[in-house]
Formats: sequence, C-alpha cells, structure tokens
Amino acid sequence: MADHSFIRTEMLPDQPAPLGETGILLWLKTNMFSGIANSVVSIFTIVVVVFLGVEIVNWGYQPSWGLGSVRACFDDPNVTGACWGVIPERFNQLMYGFYPRDQQWRINLSLILMIVAIAPVLFNKVPRKMVYFSMLYPFLAFWLIWGDSIWGPVAAMAGFAIAWGVMRVLNPIAGSIAGITLAVVAALGWWLFLAIPTAVYINGILGIELEIVKSRDIGGLTLSVIIGISGIALSFPIGVILALGRQSDMFIVKVLCVGYIEFIRGVPLITLLFVASVLLNYFLPPGTSFDLLLRVVIVVTLFSAAYLAEVVRGGLAALPTGQYEAADALGLDYWKSMRLIIMPQALKISIPGIVSNFIGLFKDTTLVSIIGLLDPVGLINAIRGTAEWKGILWELYIFLALMFWVFTFAMSRYSMYLERKLKTGH
Repeated sequence: MADHSFIRTEMLPDQPAPLGETGILLWLKTNMFSGIANSVVSIFTIVVVVFLGVEIVNWGYQPSWGLGSVRACFDDPNVTGACWGVIPERFNQLMYGFYPRDQQWRINLSLILMIVAIAPVLFNKVPRKMVYFSMLYPFLAFWLIWGDSIWGPVAAMAGFAIAWGVMRVLNPIAGSIAGITLAVVAALGWWLFLAIPTAVYINGILGIELEIVKSRDIGGLTLSVIIGISGIALSFPIGVILALGRQSDMFIVKVLCVGYIEFIRGVPLITLLFVASVLLNYFLPPGTSFDLLLRVVIVVTLFSAAYLAEVVRGGLAALPTGQYEAADALGLDYWKSMRLIIMPQALKISIPGIVSNFIGLFKDTTLVSIIGLLDPVGLINAIRGTAEWKGILWELYIFLALMFWVFTFAMSRYSMYLERKLKTGH
C-alpha cells in the first residue's frame, strides 16, 4: 500500500499579511508613492507642509494672551510672533458689539432657546410637540434681543393666529385660494390698524417690559447670527414658493417669479444692501422710521430666496415625470401632490445645494459692515483704529475665520448626516 503520510491532516493557522500590504503602509503605497512622479509630488508637498506648519506654530504659540496692547507685545522679549492679547481684551465686543453688558444675558438666553427651537426641525427624535415652541421662538427672541413691551411681539403673533383661523373657516366654504387671500387681508388689517393700539392698551394694564436696546448697539458675532439665521429661516419657504411659481402653468405667476429670480440673481448683494441702507427711505412716507437691521434682514432674505428657488427648481426638474403622473393617478390635487410626493423627493435631491446656499448666506453677512453695521469685520476695523491695537491684523482675522468655520462646518456636517439618513444617493 502506498505511503500517504506526507498529506497534511490539519489546517495551518492564518498568517499575517506581508508588511506593506495592509494598514497605513498599503495606503501610503497606493495613494502617495505609487510611482516616481507621485512620490516626488508627495515628498515635495510634505516638505512644504511641514515647513509652513512649523513656521505657523512658531508664530502663533506665543505667551501674549495677557498683554493689553500692541506696544506691550513689542516690548516683551518673550513675544516674537502673534499678539493674542487683543482676543481676550476685545472678546466681549467681538461677540456682542456694544450691547449693554448687564443685558447680555438676554443674547445668551436667546441663543440657547434657538438651539431648543431648531432641534425639532433638524432631528426627528425630538418630541414633535416642541414644534409649537419653534413657532413661538421668533417672537420671543425679538423681545429678548430688542426689549420693550412683550405685548408687541404677542400682537404680531396674533396676526398669524388670525390668518390661520380665517383659513380654517373659509377654506371648506370658499376654496383654498379665496381662503388664503382673505386670511392675508385679515392679518394685514390686524397688523396695520389694531395690533399696536391693542398692545399699548394691554401693556397699560399688565406691563411686562425689558430695557430697549437699539439696533446700532447690536454687533459682533451676534449680529451675524441674527442676520444669518433670520435669512435662512425666512428664505427657505419663499424660495420653495418661487420655485413652484416658476414651474406654474399660470402665465402671470410664472412671469412674475421668473422676473424676480432673474433680477435678484443679476444684482450683487452689496448693491441691494446699499438700496436698503440709503434709497429705501426715499420711498417711505416722511417721518417713517424703518430699522436698518430689519431692512438688511429683508434684503438678505429676498436675495437668498432667489438663489434657493433655483436650487429647488433643479431638484424638481430631476424628478422623473412618473412621479407627477403617479400623484395624478392617486387623485391628489396640486398642493397635496406637492406636499406628499413631489416636494419631499425634490428637497432630498437638493440638500447639498440648499446647505451650500445657506453657508454662503451666513458668510455674506460680513458685507453689512460696508453700510455701517458693526458685524465682526466692522468691529475689527474699529479695533484696529484704536491707539492700543493700531497695526494688529492677522490675530483678529484668524479668530474671525475660526468663528465662522465653526458655524459653516456644523452646517456641512449636518448636511452629510441628513444625506446619509435619507439615503439621497439611492
């Protein structure tokens, strides 16, 4: 009988992969040193990055946080680079502008409440009933930031409640278009003729007031957040309506929406800001006082809405016609088909463009310094004009860049989270 003792009777244990075929070494070999040209470029880039990194660290890592002026930095032999003393010295101003220090708790409280208000909008695990607080928050934040009587914002909020009540009553009787029209008329009538007298009367009986703060005292990052968040929240529904109007079969509606979108997109934002700052008062009745910050928020909102409308229109155009036909086959009317079938899919497709538009809007808030509002850029120019910090430059702009990066990076990460959650690419 043949001898088969050379046949192995047990399996060998798994052996580790050869060095360089797994982990970081494989990644480096594949991505950075896969060939002569790639290796030369990688080595050159590494040398440049290391050199610049060392220089930046040497310039930025300085014991200058407690110094109170540029001259103190120059006179200190231990300071050979950045003069960071300007940051703690002017931190309060960069955050709040000239908002009264004893009232800054109102800004802090409004920002905390803002996080609570937007949570149910951004995350579906938050209790849905908190949406009611989200609807209440804009009026509460207005009262906290600007002060005066609480009954003014309550009266403004009552106008929306009146419009909602009119629509609920008239929509089944007169139809949706007539109901919406009459609701708008009722709300405008309340705001123009009854809201202010009612608020004054109630305040005389039960006065609940905060110290009034003028818009010119609001500045720094607070101003950018107010303009940015207001513009984002208000421009989104307007942009969606404009996108639907641009695709409408009604000729007048389509022409008006197309004309508005093309006009706004063809004019620089800075031009519209100058219009809001200078020219708008010429079209108002004599003696009318229209707050500059409110004018800026309106202009920024209308500007962003035009760009957002094109982003949403791209999402609508990307949907196959079968989706529209399916909505018709189910017997849904126009608004129900848009709300339940078309718009959710279009917005999913448009998420990257929408968030990109919002990031650009938030960064564009720095343009308001040109018309005299003291956003962080305007305050930096003011700080650099003082005797203590004359000549300071990079430290302030680096700090400003980091502040804006925190907000824009958070928006970008939320966009990626939302895309993964909704599986936009599938």
